Amino acid sequence: MPVLLFAFLLSIVAALPSLATELVVGKFSAEDLGEWTEKSFRGKTEYSLTKDEGKSVLMAHSVKAGSGLVKKVSIDARKFPVLRWSWKVDHTLKKEDIRKKKGDDFAARVYVVFPRTFFWRMRAINYVWASKMAKDSHARSPYTSNSVIIAVESGDENIKKWVTEERNVYEDYRKVFGEEPPLLGGVAIMTDTDDTQDEATAYYGDIFFEGKLQGAQENVRP
Repeated sequence: MPVLLFAFLLSIVAALPSLATELVVGKFSAEDLGEWTEKSFRGKTEYSLTKDEGKSVLMAHSVKAGSGLVKKVSIDARKFPVLRWSWKVDHTLKKEDIRKKKGDDFAARVYVVFPRTFFWRMRAINYVWASKMAKDSHARSPYTSNSVIIAVESGDENIKKWVTEERNVYEDYRKVFGEEPPLLGGVAIMTDTDDTQDEATAYYGDIFFEGKLQGAQENVRP
């Protein structure tokens, strides 16, 4: 499944303004889903804009399905290294097992994809809300070694609460792949339960890149 996502992103790379101080990828608070494209792998996760705590957010509901929303970008991670977003999940997936393909599901994921000229050299990091992976741990995807999974949240301590995340994508890439990153070519959101045959509901707030860390704050509004 992730291999197909990488191939799709490789085909739609485009440029964003280079002089911006903040690069907005997802402006769900403005009820904007423009330029997000749905990509289905097995079944269909339902994505829709909804209101939560007085703000517009993106809701994902998956029942034994795996599909995502993808947006093409062109971002130099050395200039805009910090990825910030907020999310909330109703529960985590107890059948999660990153060692096996049949356990490669998460209640919430945010992908960043780095295309290259040749498909087999493409790299991706997907930040997940895990059930069993230890927080801040990482592992190779059971589908492809070119994709690394990083558990940004883990367990049920913060379920049903909005959590704001902040990751230095540039440093994460160098750590997990041991090289300088190429241009970042795509961002994807996915709530998937097709491998575990489970059900999950997640909510996503705005997503954007910045030039420096601000300090993530947990349990805040989207």
